[in-house]
Formats: sequence, structure tokens, C-alpha cells
Amino acid sequence: MARRSPGEGSIYQRTDGRWVASLSLEGRRRTVYGATRKEAAEKLAALKRQAGAGTLPAPGRRTVADLVAAWLGAVSPQLKPRTLHDYRQEMELHVLPALGRVRLSQVSPDRIQSLYAAVQGRGHHRLAQRLHCRLHRMFRLAVVWGWMADNPCDKVLRPQYQAPRQDVWSPEELGTFLAGTAGHWLQPLWVVLLTSGCRLGEALALEWTDVQGSVVSITKAGQHIRGEWVVTTPKTKAGSRTISLPPEGVAALRRQRALQAERRLRAGPHWHDSGLVFTGEAGQPLQGSTVARALQRACEAVGVPKLTPHGLRHLHASLLLSQGLPLPEVSRRLGHAHSGITAQVYSHALASDDSAATRAIERALSGSR
Repeated sequence: MARRSPGEGSIYQRTDGRWVASLSLEGRRRTVYGATRKEAAEKLAALKRQAGAGTLPAPGRRTVADLVAAWLGAVSPQLKPRTLHDYRQEMELHVLPALGRVRLSQVSPDRIQSLYAAVQGRGHHRLAQRLHCRLHRMFRLAVVWGWMADNPCDKVLRPQYQAPRQDVWSPEELGTFLAGTAGHWLQPLWVVLLTSGCRLGEALALEWTDVQGSVVSITKAGQHIRGEWVVTTPKTKAGSRTISLPPEGVAALRRQRALQAERRLRAGPHWHDSGLVFTGEAGQPLQGSTVARALQRACEAVGVPKLTPHGLRHLHASLLLSQGLPLPEVSRRLGHAHSGITAQVYSHALASDDSAATRAIERALSGSR
């Protein structure tokens, strides 16, 4: 056990290597923890300053599980149902098993870092980065509420993740896919995704009243959450938009209308009149997972690299940018909040051909001579 320095309070090292600092205030002992002696001393000094200012945190016997429940309750009115579902699932599967029973007064950066390391060790690097964002927001709220003195996530190494570049089909592979899936019942949906660039949830929530000739209005998004069909506004404010379809997209909608009419006749009184453009056998909303699995099988059957429904949106944007469509227009079609997001995600397409820039600088230099 380390000796206590004068005026420092009680600081000692536990057998597990962690450092503990404690301070007796008004008959109660406040305890903080640190990975090093210096960190514990800094926290103890912060306790003294807060006590003097009358802003001492009061975690009581609250645990991380208590904070998770309170945080989810506080942010739920601001979140879309799917986002709230994802937050809750990430907490239940990863955070609560590791930290749920830990008291807020005992949460330390090293414990959080260990959580990230365990998640990354299982190969989930993107998940570790998401967890850091969630926990940072959650502990920041705990500081605002006075439950914690500081945010332990400020002192951890942020998990790193770089999304791999997503390959897209060549024109020949695209032609092979379209020809090979011509009779597939989901091909109209895949073609609309490809020609509109909309998100899968936006296409699944599309109603026939949203279709006016070659123009579709994107005003909502749909998805199944815990087996229930939920319709919300698009992902961003810019997500509410109108998109003009090329002839191939219009033809796909015509095929879908005819296909749906045949199904309505077969289903008879069992038809679910949802008004949706893309539906299941009896008119019910489609499951996104059904669309994704079918697309994977179709790619394998016709011999092209597998793409996800989001990959069709990615292909749409890449094709537009490769054909020289201005970045702001591509961003608008995709429903991105701003064109900077589009530039970041599709930088490979923007950088694929800089011959125009070469010619521009050549003209500028020749004019200066």
C-alpha cells in the first residue's frame, strides 16, 4: 500500500492494481478510482473543489444499469423507433453484462477500455466505435445531472474503425444481373432502388399515392421492429424529397403494379390492402431481411458479386458521379443532410477521373505564357 502524502487525502492501491482515493465529507466517505496514482489524486482534488463549490456529485448507490435505464428514458422522445431499439439492444448485449452492476462511483476509464477491447477482440470494430459514442453521451448526461464528477470516456482511447471500400458492379455485371433476374418477383424493387438511390426503408414505405408518373415522393420510411411494422419520417430532414426515375425505373413500377394485381386476385378476401407499392404475397409490408436474403441468392445464381440493398443505392450514386453529375444533385437524390457526407462516402468515385482538372490547369498555365 502506498503511503499517503500530506494534505492529499487517502490514496492507496488495490491488489488488482487499481488506485483508490477517498475523502470524508460531512460524515460520508466519497471514493474515486483511477488506473494510476496520478489519476486517483486528480479525481480526489476534483472532489475537494466540488465540495468547496457545493457541486459535489451524488451517485449514491446508482449503478451503470440505473444510468442506462434513465438515459434511454431521457433520449427516447428524440429518437426514431429503430434507433431506440438499436441503442437498447447494444446496451443489453454488450454494456450491461460487462458494466451493469458497477456503481457509478467505481466506473473508471480502464474498465470502459476493457469493454472496447473485448468487443474489438470479437472482430466488431465498428460496434466498439458506436458503443464509445453511446457511452460518451450517456456519461456526459450523468455529469450534467450531478451523478458523476467527470466523464470517464474522456480518458479512453477511442476505438478506430474505417469502413472498407464497397465494390460496385461493372456495367457488364449490372447487365448480367438485370437479365438474369428478369422474372424474379423482387426485381421491380431492386430496379427502383438502383434507379432512384433511395434507402430500402424508404422504398418499402412507398405508397402508390406517392407515385406520379416518373416522379416519386419520399416522405417516410418503414421497417419491422420486434415483428411490428413501423413507419417514420426519413432518416434526415433532407430525406423528404422527390426523385425523377429514368424509363427503366418507370417500367419497373408498371411491372410491380401488374404483379400486385395478380397477387390481389389470388389472395381474394385475404388480401391486405396497405396501399404500399412493394408488398408480400398477401399485400403485407415486406421484411427488409427478406429482400436482402433474396438479393444475395439472386446474385449468386446469376454469377455476379453479392450486393446488399444498400449496395444498390451505393451503385446508383457511383454511376451518377462517374457520369459527371454535380455532387450537390447526387446528394439531394440520396437525401443526405449535406453534400460533404456524399463526398466522404463516395470519394473513390469522385477521384476516379481527374482528367478534367488536368485539362483545366493546362489551359490556365498556357494562358499565362
